[in-house]
Amino acid sequence: MTPQQRERYSRHILLPEVGMEGQQKLLDAKVLIVGAGGLGCPVALYLAAAGVGRMGIIDFDKVDATNLQRQVLYSTADIGELKVEVAKQRIQALNPDVQVDTYPEPLTNDNALQLFAQFDLIIDGTDNFATRYLVNDACVLTGTPNVYGSIFRFEGQVTLFATEGGPCYRCLFPQPPKPGEVPNCAEGGVLGVLPGIIGIAQATEAIKFLIGQGTPLKNRLQIYDALEMQWKELRIKPDPDCPICGSSPSLTELSDYEAFCNGPASEEPEEEAIEDADEIQQITVDLAQKLLSEDSPPLLLDVRTPMEAQIASISGAHLIPLQEIPFRYEELNAQKGKPIILQCHHGMRSYQAATFLKEKGFSNLYNMVGGIDAWSESVDPSIPRY
Repeated sequence: MTPQQRERYSRHILLPEVGMEGQQKLLDAKVLIVGAGGLGCPVALYLAAAGVGRMGIIDFDKVDATNLQRQVLYSTADIGELKVEVAKQRIQALNPDVQVDTYPEPLTNDNALQLFAQFDLIIDGTDNFATRYLVNDACVLTGTPNVYGSIFRFEGQVTLFATEGGPCYRCLFPQPPKPGEVPNCAEGGVLGVLPGIIGIAQATEAIKFLIGQGTPLKNRLQIYDALEMQWKELRIKPDPDCPICGSSPSLTELSDYEAFCNGPASEEPEEEAIEDADEIQQITVDLAQKLLSEDSPPLLLDVRTPMEAQIASISGAHLIPLQEIPFRYEELNAQKGKPIILQCHHGMRSYQAATFLKEKGFSNLYNMVGGIDAWSESVDPSIPRY
């Protein structure tokens, strides 16, 4: 350790639990952050400040204005730039000791195992279920521990998965939620400071693990409620029947996570009327526009909140928020058997509403893929995006 490093990390070195030996472990450590979003940003900053010697960041996204409310690595001037490249500049400006390897690509079955095998620890900062299951399975198959975090609205979770003798993500969540059942941040919103709190908890757990100090979160799920400013803990344990980490695993290689989480991929909708009225049809905004411009157009049902409708709306849409559908669906009885196009922000809540209406005997249901955001981007740019 150089004199400059001794000075930089002196407050760590003064801690008996860290000392010179622990700091050297951090300098020798290799950590991969999956996702450079709300969770990945604080994790990257604090691990860089702590002196983690090699940091990999994988994310194919570019900085968007909607990121800036919570993703603290980026500034207004970075909009449109690759997140991993901006992150690398910020991290190296903070601490030139850190080697930053960037991977501006999605995490897939083709690259996950080879990539994970290069690192001591994986930080899961992803925001969709298919990638979480991929991260988990790749961690188990490569024997690489996984510091897991997730956020939604005012609540966050953090734990340590895939350690020897400990549970994995599948032990806690054997099956993913149904498509549209759990909105992402773009659909449900998120308190801007929440990913900072959960990300710092992930960084703390990572440092503890790397230096071998403290009590790890193995077998413990920490849940944070920002509105109550309260943490609670759930005990979790390995599932002996887990298909990937159990005593007789049935999964010995990576699988099709999109199909597992979202069902088999369907073909692109045709630019014509769809014959099967009993199924929920996924349609593009272009096809929705075509149907809505006919002499007898379908009903356009908007299931977003009134606040969202004030921000942006499609002319002629009938608003019933998703949470009110179970109490107000009879308002639509006159439309039974007739076409209904359901629309929300990105297409998740509308699919959930369509599923409910189908159970109540409605047919000719069309879910508009991409929601009003895709409509604004492809059909009517005068509608604000949010």
